[in-house]
Amino acid sequence: MNFEKARFNMVEQQIRPWEVLDQDVLDLLMTVKREEFVPKAHRELAFADVEIPIGCGQVMLKPVIEGKVLQALRVAKGDSVLEIGTGSGYFAALLAARCDWVRTIEIEPELVRLAGANLERNGVNNVVVIQGDGVAGWPERAPYDVIVVSGGLPFVPQALLEQLKVGGRLFAFVGEAPVMKARLVTCEAEGRFRTEDIFETVVPMISNAARGETFSF
Repeated sequence: MNFEKARFNMVEQQIRPWEVLDQDVLDLLMTVKREEFVPKAHRELAFADVEIPIGCGQVMLKPVIEGKVLQALRVAKGDSVLEIGTGSGYFAALLAARCDWVRTIEIEPELVRLAGANLERNGVNNVVVIQGDGVAGWPERAPYDVIVVSGGLPFVPQALLEQLKVGGRLFAFVGEAPVMKARLVTCEAEGRFRTEDIFETVVPMISNAARGETFSF
């Protein structure tokens, strides 16, 4: 398989047509090698417009979704980032290429090991992978410029919003199937937030959300 040609086609035929027009984002998706974060059994699907199983009932999101999220978050050098739901480590690697540092929390020990190995092998050294329940966020290093939740939530918890800096952005997939909102929340001032729904989609729920538990981020 010609990975470079497949990567180019992914960007030009899938992601750009879905109104991801930020050239920095498109360049990033051309640079970070997605195939290095895909399980070997599914590597031929690395650039396909599908969710890719990574174990523990989790998936890598479609490339178009990843592109839309990156564009909405406007991650910049100097930003501090919290990711909830590490998965294979690919999205953490994308974030890390644009910011100061990333803390990423994953509840599944198998995925913690997978992501850690993938990030180390690809020379990503500004990401810390934490095994734990992301429902608590990571207040020890708050406040953050960016918080991104990689799975679905029934709602955006107030306590997680309180871990945002003024000017900070939070992205989460909110609601339940068959329609979920890809939601961007911006902290405009202390205790004041602006919400924008970017697009509609359906993604797997964060583990505790799938069990119907109460969130207390």
